Amino acid sequence: MFIKRAANKFNEPWRWILGFIVIFAACQVIGATPFAIAIAVKTVMDGNMGALNDASAIMGVLPSNLTFFLLMISFVFGILGWWIWVKYVHKLSWTQATTSRVKFDWSRAWFAFIVVGLVSIISTVAGYYLIPEDYIWNFDPVNFGILFVLAIVLVPIQTTWEELFFRSYMMQGLGLMAKNRAVPFIVTSLIFGLMHLGNPEIAKLGYTIMFWYVGTGFLLGLFTLMDEGTELAIGFHAANNLFIALLVTADWTAFQTESLLIDVSDPEVNFTTFIPLLVYYPALVLLFAWKYKWTNWKERLFGKVEVPAHTNDDSIEFDNTLNP
Repeated sequence: MFIKRAANKFNEPWRWILGFIVIFAACQVIGATPFAIAIAVKTVMDGNMGALNDASAIMGVLPSNLTFFLLMISFVFGILGWWIWVKYVHKLSWTQATTSRVKFDWSRAWFAFIVVGLVSIISTVAGYYLIPEDYIWNFDPVNFGILFVLAIVLVPIQTTWEELFFRSYMMQGLGLMAKNRAVPFIVTSLIFGLMHLGNPEIAKLGYTIMFWYVGTGFLLGLFTLMDEGTELAIGFHAANNLFIALLVTADWTAFQTESLLIDVSDPEVNFTTFIPLLVYYPALVLLFAWKYKWTNWKERLFGKVEVPAHTNDDSIEFDNTLNP
């Protein structure tokens, strides 16, 4: 139902394919330009051009809060690009592009946000007290206060753009073109994971960590298809990134912030690296499946997408009572 919600007379494949490029470019090309210019100017002024060849070094060229702001501001351009394309090229409303329900269910997004936020806080506190030698207390009232304001405002924009691009636009477009759910489920999850290939974590930990990113993509895709909307994925992603930014950072991560803690351990890939994939993620799936009474798993994840024939209607109307 969620995928079919985007079907209307402005549904030709070229609109979707070109949209993938335009929406991505709005964020990662146009939106990234201020950060690229700032880095280039600073490295030239400092005579430190070698930093441009090191992903981790690039994150340290500018003050951390300024770097964070410039990285996050690119997603404002991304959101604008997505909205303009969806509204004026596909003639879809926010609701049609994000959920199968009568309106976007914020209670679902907040529930996912709260659950993930609590897990993030508890796991960070536990790690700090169980292995205190791995952390340095980094609290600075001014720097953390600036980070807090920036993060509260901009991180949800960043994560929402990613969900609107992958689990909304790409999921619906690929589903309508392939006429099934399996293709968007698999392709969006793999591309989401591969998009993180440039992260500093890959250089530090190796390509094995990609299983974590791809697994997260499959988790968010599962949330979207089983729940027939992007609400849970948006809530999960916002909490995950927000609390990472605020609670703990390291000099080898994509988010190098003025967080409360600095992780000074020497990271390595081992069994504990994949606890989220093996324990945490399945537990979330079971919790959401129980709360929202998910059924018919095979059909919702891998079934066909049958779009009724239509002519001049701007969009196909569906019965939303199945997804209150």
